[in-house]
Amino acid sequence: MRNCSKWIFDLDGTISDPSVGISRSINYALVHHGFEECSREQISSLIGLPLDQMYYRLATDVDERQISSMVDKYRERYLEIGFSENVMYDGMREVIDELHQLDSCDLGICTSKRNDIAEKILQMFGLTDYFGFVSGGEVGISKSQQLAVLLETSVISGRSMMIGDRSVDILAAHGNGLQSTGVLWGYGSRRELEEVCAGHLSDAPRELLGYLNAQAR
Repeated sequence: MRNCSKWIFDLDGTISDPSVGISRSINYALVHHGFEECSREQISSLIGLPLDQMYYRLATDVDERQISSMVDKYRERYLEIGFSENVMYDGMREVIDELHQLDSCDLGICTSKRNDIAEKILQMFGLTDYFGFVSGGEVGISKSQQLAVLLETSVISGRSMMIGDRSVDILAAHGNGLQSTGVLWGYGSRRELEEVCAGHLSDAPRELLGYLNAQAR
C-alpha cells in the first residue's frame, strides 16, 4: 500500500443518485409547513449539503425551530419510502466490489445522512458488509467535524482519502489533512471541484477504480 489506509466514500451523488427521494421528501415537508414546492432542479443543486442548510436556502423567513420541524417531517417520509427511491450509479457496484477485495485499503462511508438512514440504503443495495464503518451526520454537524471525530477515535488515519461529488467533501478532507478525490457524475460541477483543489477528478466509476487501484499499489 502506497498512499491510503482507508477510502472514505460520500453516499449521495457518489455511490447513489438520491434526487427523486430527496426532492419528494423535501417538498413533503415544505408543503406541510405552508410553503410552496420547489423544483427538482432547485433541490438537486443543494444535494450534498446538510438538511438544515438545504431548508434555509429553500424556505424564506424561517427560524431554527421551523427548520428543525421541517427536518423531522422530511425524515418521516424519507425513512418510510424516500430511501428506497435511491438508484445506484451504473458501475459503482463493480468499483466497490473490486476495492473490497483488495487487502491494501478498507472502505468506509461519511455522509450527511443520519446513520440509520445511510445503513438502510446500503442494506437495500446489498452493500452493508463492504464498509467497515458508517459516519452519519446530524443537524448542525459538518462533514469536517465528522472526519475529525473519525481521526480522533482512530477509525481512520491521516493517510485516508475522501471521495465525493461536492466541494463540502473536498474541503472537509483538506481541513483534516486528508487526501481527496472528486467524482463528476454527481451534483458538483467540474468547476466547483477544481476551485477547491480536489486531488483528482474522475469522470466515470471505471476511471475512479483505475485511479484508486494505482494508489493502492
